[in-house]
Amino acid sequence: MPYLALLFNAFVWGLSWWPLRHLQAQGLHPLWATLLFFALGGTVIALTRPQAWATVCRTPALWVLALASGATNAAFNWGVSSGEVVRVVLLFYLMPLWAVGLAWWLLGERITGLALVRVGLALGGALLVLRPVEGGWPAFQGLADWLGLLGGMGFALTNVVLRRQAAQPTSARALAMFLGGITLPALMGTVLAVQGVIPPWPPLQLTWLWQALALGSLFLIGNMALQFGASRLPVHITSVVMLTEVMFAAGSAVWLGGEVLRPTVLAGGALILLAALMASRDKA
Repeated sequence: MPYLALLFNAFVWGLSWWPLRHLQAQGLHPLWATLLFFALGGTVIALTRPQAWATVCRTPALWVLALASGATNAAFNWGVSSGEVVRVVLLFYLMPLWAVGLAWWLLGERITGLALVRVGLALGGALLVLRPVEGGWPAFQGLADWLGLLGGMGFALTNVVLRRQAAQPTSARALAMFLGGITLPALMGTVLAVQGVIPPWPPLQLTWLWQALALGSLFLIGNMALQFGASRLPVHITSVVMLTEVMFAAGSAVWLGGEVLRPTVLAGGALILLAALMASRDKA
């Protein structure tokens, strides 16, 4: 059951780009959709674990967790909704690269030779993923690539802060993460909508509302499945199973989105995943 729970979470996130694009086509921008998803989960936690509010309010580190979590989900959802899914997901999974520096800075962990090897593999993979089809120097193709990179940075910071705040109640950490997923997309969406960068909140329609609530429920169940599986399996096993998200995303992007997996992207993805696997073995 723990393995199936983790696979379910990876499946939900790996295919999330597809319903997100359907919602976007109906006028609900990914930032607004992210706000709705986390509002649903945040309401559940706030009502069932009201004592978590006090812990979040008096713990500044959990505010950092909220910011990191909000940036992670807003950037990832926006990125996979607007760009090439495989590129965005692979750039997101550069998180072992950022985790090395963050763990050294915030946790005082020593940078080992293997950590530097992981950094080199991840950087090499990123250069291959970013290499243009026509050849030449690696380059970001647009906003979606940057969002994938930013989402991975946020996820690395989220993991490091979670480790540093492991003594805090699970409900408080979860509430902080959901609050970040509500407030950051709300603030970003409001500012960008006023500037005309993204469309404003659309008129309420049952056609997109029930789809958004259904997807939000899947995200909530997926999060609960992750908590269930991760609490019953070693960290390195959890990390490896979570990497199946890349397989689900790549397969669905080819099948449903018509994307083509170029050899350079496959090679770069292999290096990035190898770096992630090495990072998971360090936690064994």
